[in-house]
Formats: sequence, C-alpha cells, structure tokens
Amino acid sequence: MPGIPPSSLSSNWKKLQAQLQVDKKPDDKSNGLKRKRPVDTTNTTKPARKPKPTGPNTTTAAPVKKRKMGSYASTPAPKPSHHHTLTTDHDIPAADLTAAYGTSNPTRTTQTTFHDPLNSGLHPSHRAGKYLALDCEMVGTGPPPHADDLLARASLVNFHGEQIYDSYVQPPPRARVEDYRTHVSGIRPAHLHPSCARPFAEVQAAIAELLRDKILVGHALKKDMQALQLSHPRRDVRDTSRYAPFRVESRGKPPALRNLARSELGLTIQTGEHSSVEDARATMALFRKEKQGFEEENRRTFGTKRRVLGGKGRREESVGEEEGEGDEDEDEDEDLDEEDLDLLEGEEDEFAAELGGGAAAKKKAAPDKKKRKKKKSRTKRK
Repeated sequence: MPGIPPSSLSSNWKKLQAQLQVDKKPDDKSNGLKRKRPVDTTNTTKPARKPKPTGPNTTTAAPVKKRKMGSYASTPAPKPSHHHTLTTDHDIPAADLTAAYGTSNPTRTTQTTFHDPLNSGLHPSHRAGKYLALDCEMVGTGPPPHADDLLARASLVNFHGEQIYDSYVQPPPRARVEDYRTHVSGIRPAHLHPSCARPFAEVQAAIAELLRDKILVGHALKKDMQALQLSHPRRDVRDTSRYAPFRVESRGKPPALRNLARSELGLTIQTGEHSSVEDARATMALFRKEKQGFEEENRRTFGTKRRVLGGKGRREESVGEEEGEGDEDEDEDEDLDEEDLDLLEGEEDEFAAELGGGAAAKKKAAPDKKKRKKKKSRTKRK
C-alpha cells in the first residue's frame, strides 16, 4: 500500500505529532520492566535499635539460631555421669555402683584413679586376694659401673590394681649405695634413711607372708626375687615377660614393660622416674587381659593341680592330662582350701573346672580297677 503524502494530512495531525516529539524524553530506553529504587548514599545513619526492657522481673530469651533446610540440628554433649564422678573422685569400686544403680555404670579400667599412700607398708583395708603383682626398684652398688642391684623399694597390688603393700627398704648395714639411679628408680638418699625406710628383714618377711599360697604376677620376676632373696613355686608364677604371645612384636626376646603397656593396653608409663606401684598395676592389667591364655599355658607346662586326701592329711599333687587314670580318691572335692575362699570379685576359681573333670577321670578309671580285680582272682585260681 503506498504511503500517504504529507501534503494530504490535516493541520491538527501535524500539531499532534510535533507535540509528541517535544514530550518524548531523549534518554528514555525503558523496556517495560520496573527498575529498582535508586540507593540514597548521602544518608549513612543507622536505624535506631529498640530499647531493651530492664527491671528485676525481666527475662531475656536466648537467640534462636536458624538452620538451613535439610541440615541436622546439633545436640549438646551429654553431661558426665554422677556414677563416673563417684568412681574417679571417691574411688568407689564400679562393682558396688553396678549393684546399687544397675549395669549402665562405667566399669573399672586400668585408667582408674587410685589414691596410693606412699611408703605405707601393708594397706589397712585392701584385701590381697589370690593374685598379687610384684615390682621392685633397685639402686646400684659394687665397683664401677655399679651394676650390682640393691633393693630400694618393693610394691604389691591385688587383682584389681589396688595397692596392698609399698615400702622403701634400708640397705644392709655393710652395703653402700654407689648409684641411686634417680632418673629411673625415683629413689633419693632421703628415701633410704632409717627414719623413712624399713629394714630389709622386715620387708622381706612381710612380702613372703603375703605371697604364701598366692599366684605371683610380675614382669621379669627373676631380678625382683633375687633382690628380695625369696623364691616362689614356678607353677604359681605368671611372668608377662615370658608369655609367648607378648613376645611376637619383640621377635622372641623379652619385651619391655612400657612397650607392652602401650601396645596391649594403650597406656603410657615409665616416661620419667619409675613407680613400682604403677609398674605392678600395669603388669596385673596385662595379666587380666590374657588371664585365660596364661592359665592354659601354665596347665600345659605343669599339668593339673588337684587336692588329694591321703593317710596323713591333705596334700596337693600335679597330674598331667594323661596321668589322671590312677586317681581313685572320692573325697577330693569335699574340702576347700582357705585360699579359694579368699577370692576377690572378678577372680574365678581355676579349680572349679578341674574338680568337674576329676569325676570323669574316676569313671574312666573304674573299668581298670575291675580288670585288676579280675586278674588277681584268676591268679588265685591257678
């Protein structure tokens, strides 16, 4: 369609077009969308905060933290149990708390805090029980390099690690201490003074009495017993340095106690001056951890220990696994030694299973007894 020539337009139309051109802004580039309100940078004053209410009855609520959608709100850490405080701060046995409050209480571990009275001799209230762990600290004597050992401190703990005996020991009258080995033993000259230490004969007699009819636990016990000038039945000794599974990491050699405590118990000991009570407690913890293995190894080596009532009274004898057929005594499980009645909680009677096995041995021995009788009767007929 051809356009309309300008000469044919009316004058009113032309005036309208001219007015529209005047009213139109030259920088108007609007595309029909709303624009943001321009920010006034001249006013930099912050809005006034609302005044906080004040007064004696005014309570302020804690601010509520917003969390993103899909996230989990964190829970506060649980407060320490009151039972744990009783165990650690007041040294109340965990078994007593379990009996009073149930089984949810923490059990006694090797890291339980003990309050050990130093150099107190025999503890007035702790019970010895059936198992005792021994450790001693030595000082040096003799010619240089003063390698000869002299007993300076002796300590015993029971099955649960409670201190039973601890004492510094006076050197013999004619012995002279040349090296106190303080950086290792923790012994100083004042500890061996007669005003502090006990005579050797007194300590020796006390420990010998405590170890009578007991299972002796220790680490490298040969040196400790030599220093005490005592002996103990080999079948009643549990030495952690001679236990085969503990020698795996050391490739068959006797392992160091600090290495065993770190690898088997996760404990760090002997970082500076040694404590014979701490070392004995670590040794007993190692024994508790592998108690079943220790007892099995002992039975393989020494056989089974049984009580027999003979003509002159009760005696004990060791019978191997293949030597039980000749035992015909029917009264061996009627009497119990006082040692078995002195068990602490957690110590199981190692003779319980053995007494049960004795009945089977008697049944097995019965046919042999009849055969022997028949053989005797046949010889009489001939």
